[in-house]
Parts: sequence; C-alpha cells; structure tokens
Amino acid sequence: MRRKIVAGNWKMNNNFNQSMELIDLIIKNSKKESKCEIYVSPAYPFLKDVRIRCSSSDIKVMAQNVSHTNHGAFTGDVSCNMLQSIGVNSVIIGHSERRTFFKETDELLLNKLELCVENDFEIFYCIGENLEARKSNRAYQVIETQLNNTIFNISNINPKKLVMAYEPVWAIGTGLTAKPIEAQEMHHFIREKFKNNYNNDVSSNLTIIYGGSVKPDSAKDIFLQPDVDGGLIGGASLNSNDFSDIINSI
Repeated sequence: MRRKIVAGNWKMNNNFNQSMELIDLIIKNSKKESKCEIYVSPAYPFLKDVRIRCSSSDIKVMAQNVSHTNHGAFTGDVSCNMLQSIGVNSVIIGHSERRTFFKETDELLLNKLELCVENDFEIFYCIGENLEARKSNRAYQVIETQLNNTIFNISNINPKKLVMAYEPVWAIGTGLTAKPIEAQEMHHFIREKFKNNYNNDVSSNLTIIYGGSVKPDSAKDIFLQPDVDGGLIGGASLNSNDFSDIINSI
C-alpha cells in the first residue's frame, strides 16, 4: 500500500519564535488520528529546534534543499552530512523556485539526487511544467524530459525513500488552479513512466504528491484522485488550521 503524505514547505517564512509557535500548533492539531504521514520543512536555522520539538509526535522534519557536493568552498551550502548530524534525513530537491530563481539545472539536480541516494536520504523530488509549456501542449514532454535527465539515471532507486511531487508551476502563487482531473492525468503519466523505466513494483509503491497551491477547499477533490497520494503544501502550511484541514482531507 502506498504511503499517504501531507508535507508543509514553509519556504523563507517565519523567524525562530514564529516557527516554534507554528510547530506547536501543528503538533497540537496532529494529536487527532490522521490517515497520512505529516512532514514540515522549516528554514535551515530552525531545522534542529523544530525536529526536537517534533520528537514527541509522529511529525517528520525535512530540509528545503541540500548541496550537490559533500563539502568544500561552497559558501552558503549545506551538505547531507550536516543535515544528518542534526537528525534530519529527508530533503526537498528540485523545487520549482530553486529551478527558476536559482537556475538549478537537471545536471545539478542529478548530482544532488545521487548524493542523497548514497547517503540514504529520503527524497521529495519536484517536477513540473510552467504556463507556457502547458498552453503549448508540451506539459507531458517537459515532465518526461525532467525525469529522463535526472531520476531515471539512477538505477538503485528505492521507492520507499522517494516521494515524487508534481508541481504545475503555473498554479503556484498565480491564482490559477489545476483541476483534479488534470492532477490525476499527470500523476498517472508519471507513475506509468516509472513503470516503464523501472518495474511495476517500483511504480505501484511510489508515492506521488501534488504541489500546486492546495487549499483546504480544494484538497479533498484532489486527494480523491486514484494516483494522488497527498500534497506538498506551501502557503497554506503556514496557517495551522488550514494545514490541519488539508491533512484531514485525506
């Protein structure tokens, strides 16, 4: 049975006190029985503190990014080993904002993926097309190219340590929303590509979550789709009540 996951990506929001207040509220709300695994991804400076705060709960903590190399003169980067040393073993790779604003290429992302696999990290790998690609009917081509250039170059993939996150970039912070059927069609496409490139066991056990501006009022219909296994939540994860409502939508 595939894992069901709702993960909150806080991005570059919340200072220390705000992060502690938010995680305390999320922990309080999560004490109700949940049908999914819950992750939060605070900013780097607060990862350890949030992880310690979550130690009495089932909530897991992951980093928003990781370096493409193990160590060296890379000012501002954080390595897998550094994250492991504070008890963080999960990470988001390839988020659309990293690709767009920081020009992270498929080659760089493949390096990150390989290092994370070597270090036995749990990977939340993001892929998605922009509005121009969607309008010109190249969405599936873009997704296939992203997969072929990166994750499909790794032979020893462990579906239990990989979560794919489909992000329609055109639906993030734009006011546009992908219809549930659009999310389902792309999730199914991704699952079939994993089946073709690996095998049915990998494909059927692979968790694929949706990351396109999920809100409490849209979550249920999206999560009802057969190939959608949860969500990577941005802005709504900064509100504990909204995040709880989304969690309870599964």
